Amino acid sequence: MKFLIVLLVIVAVLWLVRGAGRRIGGGAPPPLQDSIVACAQCGLHLPSGEALPGRGGVYCCEAHRSTHERAHPPA
Repeated sequence: MKFLIVLLVIVAVLWLVRGAGRRIGGGAPPPLQDSIVACAQCGLHLPSGEALPGRGGVYCCEAHRSTHERAHPPA
């Protein structure tokens, strides 16, 4: 009987320790990194999540997108 109680206590402690490790941050996967792209107007490198898409590629800001699209009208 003592053996069963000791075994249950050990299992409970291990279960609590694993749960605490997950809450601290061990259970969450790391965020995926964005790929790096270059602005079609100035060549600035920035994460693809922050880039603005346009006709001629991706841009770092609205001003560069509009400048590039005005200089290169659609055919």
